[in-house]
Amino acid sequence: MKISCRLFFPIEIVMTLFIYDKTLDGLLTAVFDAYYRKTFPDVLLTDGEALPLFYDEVFTVITDDEKAGRVWRGLQKKVSASALSAITWCWLSELPEVGLLLFRYIRKAIDSPISIETNFGDPDVLALSRIWKRVDWERLRMLQFVRFQKAADGTFFAAFEPQHNALPLTVAHFKDRFADQRWLIYDMKRRYGFYYDLHTVEEVTFDQDTPAAHLVTGMLDESLMDKDEKLFQQLWKTYFKSITIRERLNPRKHKQDMPVRYWKYITEKQK
Repeated sequence: MKISCRLFFPIEIVMTLFIYDKTLDGLLTAVFDAYYRKTFPDVLLTDGEALPLFYDEVFTVITDDEKAGRVWRGLQKKVSASALSAITWCWLSELPEVGLLLFRYIRKAIDSPISIETNFGDPDVLALSRIWKRVDWERLRMLQFVRFQKAADGTFFAAFEPQHNALPLTVAHFKDRFADQRWLIYDMKRRYGFYYDLHTVEEVTFDQDTPAAHLVTGMLDESLMDKDEKLFQQLWKTYFKSITIRERLNPRKHKQDMPVRYWKYITEKQK
């Protein structure tokens, strides 16, 4: 009769936490500090987030532009310009897990002797590619579904609620497309926007107590509209209705092409 005996030894699990300010510069600073300390985080948290029950070390990252710049310049030597753009676009996804994902991706890019950007067998490279596509899709939908309203002072105002923070990715397009018109595009979800004054584009925010507080509703009050704006809106609705072929209506396909979550600020969807 054979008796087997198994011995169990305790395994030490070390968990390191990094706390940062949840900015891209803060993330790049965290990468710099990790290499400098030779300690890499298992979890990235922001100040105020609940700490896990068990952990061994907490390190607070102080965002430093010089450190962030050094990491970014180092990345420029390891990956292409399109991969750098993908990093930025993925950051704008604002997904909960994107910080640690980008940290791992950047670390792999730095440590690898060759470019990792097309190594889709790596789960982090694949995840980054998929998130980039989602953000790019949101950018394209903004270009398609933004509807402007003309104010009495000649400024064209538009509101939008993108799922991801894609508004900065559309500014160059609108500046080029509407170079001879003043416009303001406002992200209702994140409470900020961009204003173009025929020369430069500036980021703007409106509080409830400011004279422009009416803009946080996303729709211009009729008293602030250009005298012909209501007419043009009605003409657009009439045109949209007239070109509809009722026999070919496919509500399911329509909602796929123009998701319902965008309808709130689309002129032709207003009653």
